[in-house]
Amino acid sequence: MHWLADSFEAIRDFMELGGPVLRWIAVAIFIMWALIVERLLYFRTDMKAMSRKIHDQWESRTERRSWNAHQIRELMISRFSDATYQFISMIQTLVALCPLLGLMGTVTGMIKVFEVMATSGSGNVRAMAGGVSQATVPTMAGMVGALSGVLLVTILTRRAAREVEFLEDSLTMDH
Repeated sequence: MHWLADSFEAIRDFMELGGPVLRWIAVAIFIMWALIVERLLYFRTDMKAMSRKIHDQWESRTERRSWNAHQIRELMISRFSDATYQFISMIQTLVALCPLLGLMGTVTGMIKVFEVMATSGSGNVRAMAGGVSQATVPTMAGMVGALSGVLLVTILTRRAAREVEFLEDSLTMDH
């Protein structure tokens, strides 16, 4: 139990070291990963069920060649595509937002360094160190957050495209 308290204390110290922008980066990373986990769970459960349901509905149709049947097929594919791609653009946005928030942390940290230099001169290295840490820690956190999401959002996007294409191919127009 002591390790848990030490972990929370280390996280708290890290968050204080990075300044207020680091909290926004942490929120963005948390939301991004919550959406990634949601999509992974969706691909393992609900998507397969929805695909089977659409396929069964299509196969139960007696007529599949008319314009009306073609429009129904397109609607089914479109609904499946919407459900499959849900939240992926939000994840991509959060991946892109993380480095920008890190850059904002760099700017605010450097402003703090310049304020210290303006008030006490460049001889007060200890006071400038706080601003330097507020400049570097958010940058690092933003880059780590973005890199952690880039691979997964690429995998999710490719999987979604593959599943939609597979459904399109499986809904035949014969009969």
